[in-house]
Amino acid sequence: MTGRDALHRVAMLSVHTSPLHQPGTGDAGGMNVCVVELAKRLAALGTDVEIFTRATSAALPPTVELAPGVLVRHVAAGPYQGLAKEDMPAHLCAFAHGLKRAWAGQPPGHYDLIHSHYWLSGHVGRLAAEGWGVPLVHSMHTMARVKNASLAEGDTPEPAARVRGESEIVRAADRMMANTREEADELLRHYDADPARVAVVHPGVDLDRFRPDARGIAAGRSAARARLGLPEHALIPLFVGRIQPLKAPDVLLRAVAGLLTERPRLRERLVVPVVGGPSGSGLTEPEGLQKLAARLGISDVVLFRPPVDQDRLADWYRAASVLVMPSHSESFGLVAVEAQACGTPVIAARVGGLPVAVRDGASGVLVPGHDPADYARALSGFADDPARAARMNEAAARHARSFGWTSAAEATAEVYRSALRERRPHRAE
Repeated sequence: MTGRDALHRVAMLSVHTSPLHQPGTGDAGGMNVCVVELAKRLAALGTDVEIFTRATSAALPPTVELAPGVLVRHVAAGPYQGLAKEDMPAHLCAFAHGLKRAWAGQPPGHYDLIHSHYWLSGHVGRLAAEGWGVPLVHSMHTMARVKNASLAEGDTPEPAARVRGESEIVRAADRMMANTREEADELLRHYDADPARVAVVHPGVDLDRFRPDARGIAAGRSAARARLGLPEHALIPLFVGRIQPLKAPDVLLRAVAGLLTERPRLRERLVVPVVGGPSGSGLTEPEGLQKLAARLGISDVVLFRPPVDQDRLADWYRAASVLVMPSHSESFGLVAVEAQACGTPVIAARVGGLPVAVRDGASGVLVPGHDPADYARALSGFADDPARAARMNEAAARHARSFGWTSAAEATAEVYRSALRERRPHRAE
């Protein structure tokens, strides 16, 4: 490796959500997992990572060691609490100023490169990259134009300011990192991105944490159900994620109601856990999903549980008969891969990156659209054919093994090196 593309230290930006926050709460989700795991694996490969995020409490220390070689730096920008993501753009200049102060306190060349996550971070990242004279790599995670094209009923469209901001980031970034080929195509189609500056790197999964029980998938399922207080022989379709219209947990509840109307005897052995907390536009009616379950007459079979840590989450995956992801938009669908890694198949909407995350007909079932009746039919298949479900269990675990964070980090590091080698001419040297 030449001195020009050597990687010593990366500044990673996650402005609106901290890598220290519990996924499934507030705005924390799959992106938080990606930032944490990618940073840890890059550090293990020899590249230090400093993650800059907005401080949400005056009591937070300026820096926290997340893992060897990984620091989280808290930047004061706006009020500590009660700041909605939608109000964050007004405080990005303050965040950029805090980032500038951190840069000024370091020796020249301390950071080789900036990797920003989500458009709010990208806005700050493009300003910092220009000032520091380093390349900018950006990961969208979600895109306004894509979300607005497949908006859930009752959801709020992304504002024009975000669309403009994302367009500016695409023009400024040295590399855009997409989770899937489809996401890369969306960058080209919706944002006129330069194909030469778009790289595809699949996210990974923590295969040490999310894995089948050593005693086997069936035995592990029984043990996990016992630990969680779930009936051993139940049909358990699981939802995991932030409770908001985008993730469409209502589709699962409507599917369950339809299934029980057609097959009322299933009620005796059906349990539907919903693990996650309200987020985004879901905060406007935080108990809306519970009220929907009551209106549908299925409150007796639905279990609402708060977000849990990663080890407990693995138990929920192992306990489930199937994970259900009826999302309207997913840049990848990390939850689907985590569940499969534990040996649990997935019923998912055929959107975004889910056709990559799930092998249709082998590790799960992809459903075109969001008609609850289609999800009810897919659930019936798991209720009626235990042998097919068992085959999918094994196939799901095999499929997930191809998504490791170490390989994702190695591919990301190569994207970084290509950005360093081909630094765009308008950058200061």
